[in-house]
Amino acid sequence: MFALTATSSVAFASAPSVADLDAAARAVGNRRDIAQNIGRAIFRTRWPAEVNQVSANEMDGHLIVGIRIWGVKFHRPLTRADFVDEIVSLTGDIFSATPDAEEIDFWAAVPIDVRKDEVVSGDLARPTSRTVFSLTVLRREGAQPLHERAMEENDGVFWDAQWVRDAFRSVS
Repeated sequence: MFALTATSSVAFASAPSVADLDAAARAVGNRRDIAQNIGRAIFRTRWPAEVNQVSANEMDGHLIVGIRIWGVKFHRPLTRADFVDEIVSLTGDIFSATPDAEEIDFWAAVPIDVRKDEVVSGDLARPTSRTVFSLTVLRREGAQPLHERAMEENDGVFWDAQWVRDAFRSVS
């Protein structure tokens, strides 16, 4: 006499998190794997100024991370100091997630209006955004000096004056 046993095997797949989806969609560079890992770490937070691209590039053993932030449509009103606080927080999260990164290049961009018939890709492309803030952070720099340095336009920090006047609320 033979006994038959029926078994059922059900595989369950978990849906990716929003952070995982954002990390995959916004990662670029020749070390996209590292960019995605950084994305998973930073996209768990809803930043007031939206991070819209994470790049990781490695050359000759040097790993550089790039973070592009939209300089428009903040998730809440920000002061200039709030914006810098976000940069400082991102810096800590990124260096924690990527111990081999030597530097992080931050830049904020705003869209440029383009005409309907304007060429926006290829060799004759016109820019569709412009940089309004940029800052490079080296791993060897500390967080507090970073905050103080980032508040001013000097020492490798660029702030577009018109954008600063338009983008940030004033503190009363």
